[in-house]
Amino acid sequence: MSLTSRLGSASAILLSRDKRAPTHPLRKARRGRNLFTSVALVRVHGSRVLTFCVDRIRPRSSPKPNHLFLRKKWAITAITCFYTVLVSSCASAYNLGFASMTRDLNATNFQASIGLSVYALGFGIVPLVTASFSEEFGRQPLYIGSGIVFLLMYMMIALAKNIQTVIIARFIQGACGSTGATMVGGTIADIWTPKDRGLPMSIFSLMALGGTGLGPVFAGWIEMNPKLEWRWIQWVEMIICALFLVLLPFVLTETRSSILLMRIAKKIRKETGNHHIRARVEDERSKLSTLIWISCTRPVHLMLTEMVVLSFSIWVGFAWGVLYCLIESISGVFSNLHHFNIGFIGVVFLTIFIGSSIGFLSNMLQEKLYQENFPIRGPEARLYYACFGGVLLPAGMFIYAWSSFERIPWIALAIGIVLIIWAVFIIYVAVFTYLADCYGPFASSALAGQSLARNLAATAFPLFTTQMYQKLDYKWANTLFGCLAALMIPIPFVLFFYGPAIRSKSKFSSAVMKLQQ
Repeated sequence: MSLTSRLGSASAILLSRDKRAPTHPLRKARRGRNLFTSVALVRVHGSRVLTFCVDRIRPRSSPKPNHLFLRKKWAITAITCFYTVLVSSCASAYNLGFASMTRDLNATNFQASIGLSVYALGFGIVPLVTASFSEEFGRQPLYIGSGIVFLLMYMMIALAKNIQTVIIARFIQGACGSTGATMVGGTIADIWTPKDRGLPMSIFSLMALGGTGLGPVFAGWIEMNPKLEWRWIQWVEMIICALFLVLLPFVLTETRSSILLMRIAKKIRKETGNHHIRARVEDERSKLSTLIWISCTRPVHLMLTEMVVLSFSIWVGFAWGVLYCLIESISGVFSNLHHFNIGFIGVVFLTIFIGSSIGFLSNMLQEKLYQENFPIRGPEARLYYACFGGVLLPAGMFIYAWSSFERIPWIALAIGIVLIIWAVFIIYVAVFTYLADCYGPFASSALAGQSLARNLAATAFPLFTTQMYQKLDYKWANTLFGCLAALMIPIPFVLFFYGPAIRSKSKFSSAVMKLQQ
């Protein structure tokens, strides 16, 4: 496939400020293997500008080009979501090897838990920097580079001789794995139009949260085998990651339009020898250092000054912290109360995938409500199920808390986990879509702010989970979480009913509201 054929249906404009260009109208056809481009002369503010407009796609390799391109989009969606599953399952599969790892490395459970926390820390901090790299170098190099380092960290952990090496490797692995979470949404936005983006984004959300429940399923049985244990959890995951890296270059092409335009401009400069031809983005983009500064500071500024971003960041941060508490506590709850072995404990983690799948299905109903009510309610039409999720989260926590008795069947605990994860999924999707609608061109910064809050909470919560359960026992510790979740029930309701008034007083969101009027 030629370079320019990767543009999809996007329009591209290349500009030259060569004032010696002739003034009469000109149309010239440039034929790529799968792309026709047209060249036209236009006059802008009295100066002559040579403009190349990519405006027509004609794949010749299939009698049904739309079907071919649709398959390509789904292939890219599938391979990037595969990466999302890898990085989310890696977070939880690690915990199933605690028993043999602490024994082999002469470490404590708390030290092992730090490995879970720093993985989330890498997830939260590093994307603030790497987001700018995708604007400079494109998405494909970041996928490949981060995937290679992510794979090597499996090896570093598997060969580790002390717990400090494991902790360092887990932080680096989380930093690289963040590409599989933060950049996939952008990739999907690149290749799908807004009206077709709902299903791919829902699948991505399912993989991001539901994938957390898949890794422990096989990790528990590996840990149970005395000839394999924790090191082979890493080796098996490394083999799966290697499969991803083998497929990646063949399936994933560059999707960021600005990078593709710069490549086309460079190619035309080389072919024509006219060095005045440039992509518009080459003249308009900022320096990399400036982009990094903005991407590091603006999300924090929005999170601290915008009431909508702050309230949602606290809400989704708490929900994500509860998720990581479950990852940390499920082993203890089911082994101490119901005497599950580590293999069956791993199977219990399937409840996370089940809860996410229910959330995925319920999101389809939310999308229907959004389409029907958007003309009336605007972005707040995203929050119907968020209000339900706000009530569902403490309900699930209370069920999980007060099923923590030996005399109560283990299935009650499993039902509580399913309800909790269903609520977390609803909250996660609602925060993502609502902030994107409210903040328009500032959406990436608003979403980066909530992502930072979410992963900082996931960093902190596992560090006190075990001690909290030891001090308060399972029922009272989880009851405390349920009470905190109940205090946050008003957040979606307040935004649902008073969102427009709150946003009108916001510096950033009010600017978007004026543009939409």
